[in-house]
Amino acid sequence: MSTIHLGRYLFERLKQVGVNTVFGLPGDFNLVLLDKLYEVDGMRWAGDTNELNAAYAADGYARVKGVACMVTTFGVGELSALNGIAGSFSEHVGVLHVVGVPSTSSQAKQLLLHHTLGNGDFTVFHRMSANISQTTSVITDLTTAAAEIDRCIRAAYIYQRPVYLGIPANFFEQDLPSALLDTHIDLSLKPNDPEAENECVEQITRLLRKAAHPIIISDACASRHNVKLETQQLIDVTQCPAFNTPMGKGTIDENHPRYGGIYVGSLSKPDIKSTVESADLILSIGALLSDYNTGSFSYSYKTKNIVEFHSDHMKIKNATFPGVQMKFVLERLVQRLASEKLPHVPADVPKPLPPNNDTLPDPTPLKQEWLWRELSKFLVEGDIVITETGTSSFGINSTTFPANTLGISQVLWGSIGYAGGAVCGATFAAEELDPNKRVILFIGDGSLQLTVQEISTMIRWNLHPYLFILNNDGYTIERLIHGPQAQYNEIQSWDHLQLLPVFGATDYETYRVSTVGEWRKLTNDKAFQKNSTIRMIEIMLPVMDAPTALIAQGKLSEQMNSANEYKE
Repeated sequence: MSTIHLGRYLFERLKQVGVNTVFGLPGDFNLVLLDKLYEVDGMRWAGDTNELNAAYAADGYARVKGVACMVTTFGVGELSALNGIAGSFSEHVGVLHVVGVPSTSSQAKQLLLHHTLGNGDFTVFHRMSANISQTTSVITDLTTAAAEIDRCIRAAYIYQRPVYLGIPANFFEQDLPSALLDTHIDLSLKPNDPEAENECVEQITRLLRKAAHPIIISDACASRHNVKLETQQLIDVTQCPAFNTPMGKGTIDENHPRYGGIYVGSLSKPDIKSTVESADLILSIGALLSDYNTGSFSYSYKTKNIVEFHSDHMKIKNATFPGVQMKFVLERLVQRLASEKLPHVPADVPKPLPPNNDTLPDPTPLKQEWLWRELSKFLVEGDIVITETGTSSFGINSTTFPANTLGISQVLWGSIGYAGGAVCGATFAAEELDPNKRVILFIGDGSLQLTVQEISTMIRWNLHPYLFILNNDGYTIERLIHGPQAQYNEIQSWDHLQLLPVFGATDYETYRVSTVGEWRKLTNDKAFQKNSTIRMIEIMLPVMDAPTALIAQGKLSEQMNSANEYKE
């Protein structure tokens, strides 16, 4: 085969970078493109229930496998996906958004086509996406089409940001040389400027030589930009106390002897707060310092000796090194420190939360504080744990993760319902890596109502996630911020345990858990511990019950949103 259709070329390239499932919805401007997916062995079309869910699913898939692809149709489809794409941009997630657009001849004639604004402007939606994309491209020249496809896939993977790729409908069956597939896309990082990299390593080493109480904080981009191993090695070679942020949960092995817990500013445990804020050198890896990630910006470092490691720059105290990538700096730094004898005496790390009281009577009603700490006993190495914005994303900080556990939570963008779509993509990805890998969702009853249809996609593909629904009768996080009795924070109650059969499941399990004893019995069951079927578990909780950290965060958020914030 000397030539290959452009549409098939796209999907062959995606398969080469590890994408085996493509998310999205069909529309008349992408249907011929989707035909080409079925020509590629090992590729599948998820067929999501709406474009927003598809964007969330692609985001979840990419967080597990490094990059994802979503296909939508022009106008109505691509705009429905943009909230999810914005979240991927905000949180550094590599998603290739492929849009089937009207043919070049239709555009040239400015035809009054459906899915347009009726004004002959065929570029307006592309311009919208450009603001939330690392880069964009619309194929207009067959001679450069393959290179543009390759460039877009590489950019999504390297920069961990969404990329927009528009392909006119008349290009899908254009021929490209099939030999182009023989040379794979180069996904390696370009080397740093040697002089700038050497300067960074030298300065950080000098700071470590002088420090008496250095610490390490690992954040979200340590995971997104693939430096978890290097971060672990840095902890080993320096023996510094090490902490995660809420967005960085899981980036450091929580069973490591130098791991000290979650730092979230004023909302931290007192001993964690004291250890972090009294440090005389802070090595901050992959930070995304948003309000919910910092206790509403309540970091109170006592030192100005702060080193920030980022994917595309370094910052050492007040000096910034543009273009210097943290991955290479960390590798060099670890090598350098292996032969250094650092003067600091490794400080004690804060002790973890004590385990729950096992003597609590079985009839005791479930409460969030107990639940999240108890969850540690159910998790196993390699789990993927997805928590929704709200009580789940705050409560999970009290859970101890086993080694190699991936936490997924949209702390920065915080789009309610995100986790209900992300669990679908993450479960597809987990199945491709290891069918025994468990994917465990925690989502509130309010959040579920925004994206519940995606359960249908998981049933369709016989996926086996655990779907834990926290039923506290409404939007608890909103109630904690403002309007605890307000009607707008109420929802229509659903019979959650009927959802799986409503969406067509025939092999499934459902449970309702409301007491300590019921939780223990269920999670200790050996059969339940294996992901042998799709399961929905409804957890009954009091309306205003919430993790302590969320209650405190709610008060901080209300203060920031109040009129008093703007008074001098």
